Amino acid sequence: MKEKILLLFGLILICSCNLEKEENIGHTEITKWQDDKKSAISITYDDGIINQFTVAKPIMDKFQIPGTFYVITGKIEGAGKGKFIGRPKEEIIEETKYSLTNEENFFERASLIAFTGTTEAIDYHSRAGSLYEAGKPIEAYKLLDEGYSKIRSGKIKNLKETILHDNVIDTTTWQDLKNYAREGHEIASHTVTHARLAVLDEQNLLYELEQSKKDIKNFLGEKYTFSAECPYGTENERVMEYAHKLYPSLRNRMPEPYLEEINRGSQNKPEDSKKEYVQWQRGPFTKTSMDQMKGWVDTCLMQDNIWLVLVFHGVDGVGWEPKTEKELEDYFKYINDRKEQVWTATFADVTKYIRERKNTKIESELTGNIIKINLSSTLDPNVYDVPITLKTYIPKNWKNVSINKDQSNYEIQKDALGNYVTYSILPSKKELVLEQR
Repeated sequence: MKEKILLLFGLILICSCNLEKEENIGHTEITKWQDDKKSAISITYDDGIINQFTVAKPIMDKFQIPGTFYVITGKIEGAGKGKFIGRPKEEIIEETKYSLTNEENFFERASLIAFTGTTEAIDYHSRAGSLYEAGKPIEAYKLLDEGYSKIRSGKIKNLKETILHDNVIDTTTWQDLKNYAREGHEIASHTVTHARLAVLDEQNLLYELEQSKKDIKNFLGEKYTFSAECPYGTENERVMEYAHKLYPSLRNRMPEPYLEEINRGSQNKPEDSKKEYVQWQRGPFTKTSMDQMKGWVDTCLMQDNIWLVLVFHGVDGVGWEPKTEKELEDYFKYINDRKEQVWTATFADVTKYIRERKNTKIESELTGNIIKINLSSTLDPNVYDVPITLKTYIPKNWKNVSINKDQSNYEIQKDALGNYVTYSILPSKKELVLEQR
């Protein structure tokens, strides 16, 4: 009797499972990452240094990995140059003789000092900005007073050092960048001069953001004004407010309720996050070991919600904290060897995909032997143009699948919920029809 009861219970479970699978037919969802990959990786570069294009980019091209290059537009021939906007500089310098720097005049003076003619003056701007963002405004005021005292007495020096973002051998042109964009790379804004935006007054802050965007739009097109990186990875609230009005996406910050940001300086572990997505930024230094860098990739594959954003600066001896050509070759090969699990895409494309997934509504209906799917999105299709990957459950007796009469061979896969196919379409596609081919 006991054996009969167990047998009956087993049959009920089997029938229940089969029923559950039948009920899933037609169910459609957008996979977390494009092509239903396990993770996403974006490789980004700051400052537009020549070796990023002549050394790193060819390696990425070999492995068909697209990169995002945040360029300083003011050093590219034909673009708007760095400048101070405001009162006559002589008037401001004269005032520094009689009044100390304070909360009321700090932004104006910090904006001007970088344009008084020498690398030491630029260094005063940068160091004052660093102090201010570190929550040390009084020290920043005093440092500017010291700098202006040197300017007035003629003791300010040309340090004859290459500023990290203004390398003298940079020769990249807009035509070069246009070619790189055609190859699938993202070219995006890193402002006009790489200023400490947090210590600029409003008109100079806006010039840095707006002029850079204007030049990129003029030379490369509207598409490349989607994302930007404000220099030094700033997260200053005032800067973010201005920048977010101009750029749909900032690598500095992406405030979304479903996404946790772990920026370069954070020691938080992405695997501890409970959010649907984690943007995990890592910035390799010269001393960062290859084992550690590869470990970042391995961590991504242990979860399904990590977006690894790598931030490189110097390459092969040129620029800040450079990594060698050999290291980049080894590292990008390591990523490419895992391409079946990792989606490598530009910063803009991953941002767009995530937003498309979160803002697209799907309705599906099984009618006879046809699955009809309707998509609707609140996003601008002219901007959000990255194909999304759909996963649709199909009847178990289907051997081949046609999507809108397409004769492509879609691989039929299976999981605990039943048989399914995955396929990629533009989010602007409104209607889909799946049927057995």
